[in-house]
Amino acid sequence: MKIDAYSHILPAPYFARMRELADPAAFKRWLELPALHDLDERLRIMDEFGEGYQQILTLSSPPIELLAGPGESPALARLANDSMRELCEKHPDRFPAFVASLPMNDPDAALVELKFAIDELGARGVQVFTNVNGRPLDDPAFAAVFAEMAARDLPVWMHPARTPAFADYATENSSQFEIWWAFGWPYETSAAMARLVFSGLFERHPDLKVITHHMGAMIPYLEGRIGIGWGPQLGSRTSGAAYERLRNAPRRPLEHFRKFYADTSLSGSDIGTRCGLEFFGADHVVFGTDCPFDPEGGPLYIRETIRVLDALDIAEDARDRIYHGNIREMMRLSDG
Repeated sequence: MKIDAYSHILPAPYFARMRELADPAAFKRWLELPALHDLDERLRIMDEFGEGYQQILTLSSPPIELLAGPGESPALARLANDSMRELCEKHPDRFPAFVASLPMNDPDAALVELKFAIDELGARGVQVFTNVNGRPLDDPAFAAVFAEMAARDLPVWMHPARTPAFADYATENSSQFEIWWAFGWPYETSAAMARLVFSGLFERHPDLKVITHHMGAMIPYLEGRIGIGWGPQLGSRTSGAAYERLRNAPRRPLEHFRKFYADTSLSGSDIGTRCGLEFFGADHVVFGTDCPFDPEGGPLYIRETIRVLDALDIAEDARDRIYHGNIREMMRLSDG
């Protein structure tokens, strides 16, 4: 059994509405990937990997709040969640659960949709992006979303959000050579993780489960920089009461970073997977592929991620936890 915890989809009704709202010039990438919005193509690809391969459905980029203002985003989120539920009901053997999308540019509506999607539609988690139109996730306006998910003991999926408009240098107006994506997304994810850690999120909600995309981004590789270089020296380059509080906290920042969960979506990187697994541990890693965002339009990342995981020198029970046990437990899915 393999449960892909981080695959992306644009259900047909939502995709149709999305095309009405978005700039047509921005649709090139999505139209190149039929499995993103063509269910038959999606199922055909999944069939390549046998009956034991399933997908947890998460809504693809772009974030809802980039497509619609606060006046329209709640209805767009509802359409996405209704459509996801329909897919799961029609194909429970392929899609055992979905992750709800939220209109985060309207925090009150986001909380309403969170409760409706979980209580009425059966969502088993929610997805947020690493910023909300430039606002950080540790903004007090979003605290209720994390508090509610902690109270429900269901996971939060966190996906990076950064566009070419975020320039690499102050003298330029946009990012070049897709640096905004290749290097910008890992930085964006790492920065969001740091802001959540230093906001005291895990002190308030020690059991909160946040699944970070792409194996926790830069964090595993920078263990030493965080643990020794950053932790004891925090505030040495700046000043303020907040730094004193953090320096005297009962736990070092590195301990809080280990509380995050990570998926295996690394485009088939053996080295990155081993690094992330050693940092987070098998109990905090879930199988995720980023399907269908690969050069073959879906199967390549699945195939390569399975190859990497099967080659790991780990105990079989640890491999089973990564492939399906951890996500099943986090989402409270049945064994069926």
